[in-house]
Amino acid sequence: MSGRLLEKAWKRQRQARDWVIAQALFGLLAILRRFPARKGLALADRLAQWIGPKTSRHRVAVENLRLAFPNMDEAAIQDLARRNWGQMGRIAAEYVFLDDIFDFDPSKDASDGMVEVEGIDVFLELRDNPKPIIFFTAHLGSFELLPICAAAIGIELTALFRQPNNRYIAREVLSARRTRGGHLVPSKAGAAWALAGTLERGGNVGMLVDQKFKRGEPTTFFGRPCRTNPLLPKLARKFECDIYPARCVRLPGGRYRLSLEPRLDLARGPSGEIDVRASCQQLNDVVERWVREYPDQWMWFHRRWAM
Repeated sequence: MSGRLLEKAWKRQRQARDWVIAQALFGLLAILRRFPARKGLALADRLAQWIGPKTSRHRVAVENLRLAFPNMDEAAIQDLARRNWGQMGRIAAEYVFLDDIFDFDPSKDASDGMVEVEGIDVFLELRDNPKPIIFFTAHLGSFELLPICAAAIGIELTALFRQPNNRYIAREVLSARRTRGGHLVPSKAGAAWALAGTLERGGNVGMLVDQKFKRGEPTTFFGRPCRTNPLLPKLARKFECDIYPARCVRLPGGRYRLSLEPRLDLARGPSGEIDVRASCQQLNDVVERWVREYPDQWMWFHRRWAM
């Protein structure tokens, strides 16, 4: 068999596998949708804690946890990795419950609903600010709720996101995000230009900043060398944007807390311009602080430290 035929056969096999995986996931989510939100999410948590440790990605998560927490004993590492899979199960299931979950109403007592928002006064102040803003977050907790919150408050947001490798799942995720999360820019060639255009028009941008980037700036995360995407500080330097950290964590009882932190002043060099490398380290430091506080809610199964 020629190389071309082998390549075609491999692509077809991969597409067939991805289709089967996607259909299995969609079927499971359809079943979960029959439950109330809290019960459906709890079931997804339990299923993921059972399935996740049986996958090859579990070894990656355990290795990363050992690197990040060298003084943690093995039993605690294994328990943390297992609970982390439960959080990943919730992320998948939250796509079918987004409309049920986000019940925040600033005119009502936050204890009455599933979502509470810290920094609502700042959100409202920024809504009326004509200056472009970059919000950044990490793959922590229910990060998908952040653009929904911004839209509900009246902040128009263009979010940069990385599509899943499985194109069938990516198509479904993109559809869900388009209907609930505002404007989207896939993380691929041309994304930087699209975000720059948004900021130039005075719009706002949302970014995830905790993924490996092969051509990124040399930085550290949990004291270990890694590379960080310099796009955010480069955009901030060009457009003089304000930078705000935001996160959404899961709370006991199936509740959520969205937090908008104070403006982050990026490091500047002797000339007064934003120092890109030092700013990348600042972003990592914020994310590391978040992860140390909620270690089971961050995605440990991607190779953040690979150089």
